[in-house]
Amino acid sequence: MLPIATFPEVHGHRGCRGLRPENTLSAFRHAVSLGVDVLELDVVISADNQVVVSHEPWMSATICRTPAGEVIPTTEQARHNLYAMPYDLIRQYDCGLTRHPAYPTQVPEPAYKPLLRDVVAAADEQARRQGRGLVRFSVEMKSTPGGDALFHPTPAPFLALVLAELQALGIGSRTTLLCFDKRILQQARQVAPELPLCLLIEDEKPLGAHLAELGFVPDIVGPDFHLLTPRLVANLQEAELDFVPWTVNETADLRAVLAYHPRGITTDFPDRLLSLRPAFV
Repeated sequence: MLPIATFPEVHGHRGCRGLRPENTLSAFRHAVSLGVDVLELDVVISADNQVVVSHEPWMSATICRTPAGEVIPTTEQARHNLYAMPYDLIRQYDCGLTRHPAYPTQVPEPAYKPLLRDVVAAADEQARRQGRGLVRFSVEMKSTPGGDALFHPTPAPFLALVLAELQALGIGSRTTLLCFDKRILQQARQVAPELPLCLLIEDEKPLGAHLAELGFVPDIVGPDFHLLTPRLVANLQEAELDFVPWTVNETADLRAVLAYHPRGITTDFPDRLLSLRPAFV
């Protein structure tokens, strides 16, 4: 029996990227059917101000094809800029038939980049069909200073579009906002103080330095799981900070992270994490 009393939340990364094409309706439905607690997803903005679910603000050469079915060269993928396309055009690209080479167990199928509202509707419908509770959402805004006005709006209008959509969907109480870009979180703290915020971390800068730059203590910290050490976990606990590490896929790594007692674990393979639940009390 593993030495913790409460099993952490299961966060399906981009739905369940190891099993279905990432950030697609199929991936989110399948993750809900498996029993995830939270759907982690990424959002960008289209030319007509739609909130689109996509990890990159362009069509990834790894998984997407043009409306004509052509492969996108890596050197040209940024030209397929979602922020420069209306959603009707974005939807014509296929991002599901090309299996991601890093995930041989992924089941390819035709898929387009959905709107956030379509993801919420599909996830809630799947939950109701199964007679289970509605899932929560971890919404990562894909923002960088270098991408301002090129691949996405600047922080204030970007955040305004996302918050308006959360309000229209009525999911604010089920949503945590995630970002690496501290400007987004600082803006959200000012205009939506009730919304839980998660600071994502992917470097070895001390936790205290990150918090000093942010200017406040967020509700959650999301570190790359490779950064987890007893010292970092102790610092998080001392600051009374919940943490949800990402992206933990291998069973041995999942077991190691479970020993740190995180609030949740983000994984491309929620089935693997859920298979460890019976060992807990």
